[in-house]
Amino acid sequence: MSIDIRPLSGAVGAEILGVDISVTLNDAEFAEISRAYGDYGVIFFRDQHMTPEQHIAFARRFGAINVNRFFKAVDGFPLIAEVRKEPEQRSNIGGSWHTDHSYDEAPALGSVLYALDVPAVGGDTLFASMYRAYETLSPGMKSLLSDLRAVHSSRHVFGASRSQDQPDVGDRLGNPDLATQDAIHPAVITHPTTGRKALYVNPGFTLRFDGWSEEDSRPLLEYLYEHASRPEFTCRFNWKAGSVAFWDNRACWHRALNDYHGQRRLMHRITVEGVPLH
Repeated sequence: MSIDIRPLSGAVGAEILGVDISVTLNDAEFAEISRAYGDYGVIFFRDQHMTPEQHIAFARRFGAINVNRFFKAVDGFPLIAEVRKEPEQRSNIGGSWHTDHSYDEAPALGSVLYALDVPAVGGDTLFASMYRAYETLSPGMKSLLSDLRAVHSSRHVFGASRSQDQPDVGDRLGNPDLATQDAIHPAVITHPTTGRKALYVNPGFTLRFDGWSEEDSRPLLEYLYEHASRPEFTCRFNWKAGSVAFWDNRACWHRALNDYHGQRRLMHRITVEGVPLH
């Protein structure tokens, strides 16, 4: 089997052609895919046809599976979360820049998202490289951030206030009483696999810097968010039925665009467990 890796931008993302991830990958194929994952932060596969069992098997090659606390599970498959928006619903899930599970003490390694039903137009996902976000900071800013730690939480996103602010997500997200996760991570991490430094704050789950108030933290966080989402650090993926994205939550942000009102979008997502960050 010949694997063809095609970068999508100068900063992040690559499509991998010539591989069927529904079957068991041999060691050479798995090693090549793992290298691309480390190099590009997010990798994409087209024209895949996976059963839930095959989706689970692919994800498990990379680590144990994290059972999502808040997303509705696929019927009969509690390891797979359903990411869905119906034509009559206005709110989508993941519609602003974020990093999955940064509120956990051991944040997720990555997420494997498989497209089953996609809109005719719209519904793309943006990804941004946190390697490039860090590498392009000034020496002074790098020095400032080197000693800072940031507080992340699930409470404001998945807690009771979410269902009040966006009532039409009620059939897609649940268990607001379980939104009790708070974690403190370095503002700049050394990636546990690649060894590269990456910015590790995100607009979705980061509240403030440890030892700082939210008010004092806000100007610096807003600067970092604007910097990290610069277009030259991003790529944009156009989904088709059968497309798969596997992104590294330690190395990039993502954002699902909500520009397909009146159309259905259905994805299956599996999250792979990670390790504490340093």
